[in-house]
Amino acid sequence: MTQDKDRPEAGSGQPDPAEGAPRFTDKRRIDPETGQVRQPTPEEQVLADAETIAQGAEEEVVLEGLIEAQKLAAERLEELQRAQAAHYNLEQQYSAYVKRSKADALAAHDRGIAALAEALIPVLDDIELARQHGDLSGPFASIAEKLTATLQRFGVEQYGQAGEAFDPVVHEALMHSHSADVTEPTVQMVLQHGYRTPERILRAARVAVVDPEG
Repeated sequence: MTQDKDRPEAGSGQPDPAEGAPRFTDKRRIDPETGQVRQPTPEEQVLADAETIAQGAEEEVVLEGLIEAQKLAAERLEELQRAQAAHYNLEQQYSAYVKRSKADALAAHDRGIAALAEALIPVLDDIELARQHGDLSGPFASIAEKLTATLQRFGVEQYGQAGEAFDPVVHEALMHSHSADVTEPTVQMVLQHGYRTPERILRAARVAVVDPEG
C-alpha cells in the first residue's frame, strides 16, 4: 500500500519516473538464454532494410561517378593524343621545310658557282695558253693567279694529266693511237684541261688517248 501511495495517481499531472528511465535494446545476435540466433524484431528489420537500401544507393552513386570520371579521363586522353600528334606532325613539317630550304639554298649556291666557272672557262683556257707560250707575266700573271685561287676556294678544280687512265666520264677523247707500252687506254696528251666541282663536271678534259695494241 505504501508503494501505491508513492506512485503519482493517474491524471494528477505529475510525470511517472518509470516513463523517463533509459531503455536498452539487446543487439546481440545470439540469445544468451537459448543460445539460438535471435530473430530481428520488425523495427530492427526495417532499420536493416533501410540501411541496405541506403548502402546500395550510395554504391550506385559512387559507381556512376567512377564511370563518368573514367569516361572524362578517356576523352581528355584522346584530346591529348590528338594534340601530341598534331604537334609531332607540325614539327616534322617544319623540319622537312628547314631541310628542304637548306638543300635548295645549297643547290642554288652550287649552281651559281658552276655557272660562273663555266662562263670563265674560255678565260682560263687563254690563261693556260699564255702560260704554255711563256706570255704569262707581270700584272696579268698576278691577276691569273688570283682568279685561279678564288675558283679553287669555291671548289672549282682543274684536272687532266698525261699518263692517267682514260675515263670517258671525265675525259673527252679527241685523238687515238696505239702502243705496246700501255695495257689500258691512257691519256697521252692533254689538249685542254677539264674543270669540275665536287658535284659536277663543268667541262671534260679534252685529251689524246693511246690504246694497247691488239
